[in-house]
Amino acid sequence: VQLVESGGGLVHPGGSLRLSCVASETITNINFMAWYRQTPGKEREMVAGIYGGGTTYYTDSFKGRFTISRDNAKNTMYLQMTNLTPDDTAMYLCAAGGGFEEYNFWGQGTQVTVSS
Repeated sequence: VQLVESGGGLVHPGGSLRLSCVASETITNINFMAWYRQTPGKEREMVAGIYGGGTTYYTDSFKGRFTISRDNAKNTMYLQMTNLTPDDTAMYLCAAGGGFEEYNFWGQGTQVTVSS
């Protein structure tokens, strides 16, 4: 399965973006998908994850501002990001696999830059 992220770009502080992660095959049988982000010099951190049945998980620091969702019919996972700050500047990557933090597939990432 290939994962391709899109939707990143330059946004002003306080702005919003919606990221998409499109899979090359059906995601119906993919139990867990997640969004991560990475900045130079820092470890990759999990933003949010979602199970096939729709149960979601958020790292505490992203609760309330970010919303993860998936559309199995479109083979796509989304990340709606609101009230963005410069600290949200990072490469955002999607991952998919059989369980929580058990990934078989990673995308290449989409860059998000928050700047005035």
